Amino acid sequence: MRLRQFTAGLWSTVLTVVGVVILASLGTWQRHRGVEKQALFAAFARGDSPAVPYGAAGGQDRYSHVRVEGRYVPARQLLLDNMTHDGHVGYRVLTPLRTTLGTVLVDRGWVPAPPRRDQWPDLAVSDELRTVTGRIDQLPRAGINLAASDGAGWPRRLSYPDLVTVRRVYGEAVDPAIILLDASATDGYVRDWKPGGLPPERHFGYAVQWYGLALALAVIYVVVNLKRPGKTS
Repeated sequence: MRLRQFTAGLWSTVLTVVGVVILASLGTWQRHRGVEKQALFAAFARGDSPAVPYGAAGGQDRYSHVRVEGRYVPARQLLLDNMTHDGHVGYRVLTPLRTTLGTVLVDRGWVPAPPRRDQWPDLAVSDELRTVTGRIDQLPRAGINLAASDGAGWPRRLSYPDLVTVRRVYGEAVDPAIILLDASATDGYVRDWKPGGLPPERHFGYAVQWYGLALALAVIYVVVNLKRPGKTS
């Protein structure tokens, strides 16, 4: 019985090693994203706990459930453009709330867009003193950068604005966090809040796939380069 010999060339070895490293790195990245998403989803679940004062210890963490007293400023609302819900296009309505701690934007939810661009949804809300409760979150971000269409006048349409744009529009130091208005609160629209992005299970599944591809490439490399003595390919 003749033992097989390993006859791999330099370039095939180099390319295989590079390929395995890249695939394994992608698997590791997806695994880390899965761990991050687990923490994010756990934080979102904790948002069902009793509300704590906004700005207090723990009252600035993402998805923490907070309460804050203030007055809405109905004359200066932002409409986040091109937001969809159940396949329909509309806006997410951000209403500034004046508090003793400064101004914070409250996301009052999704509202369908009127048939024409020169028409506005009903955004009426009282400026009476109130206590607002909701989850802390960040301004939504697009998968690709979109030009901000801030225009002029109020309400103002914006496409995925960053904090710099929002502060420029308002001309003041608006809080970097926003509050996702509780679904049970008054003066809101559609509020089907969920953590953003893919669930952790999807990331872990992708990690397994990348690791599997890395292993398959390594096995193919070994099998192809194990040959019987005297046999040529």
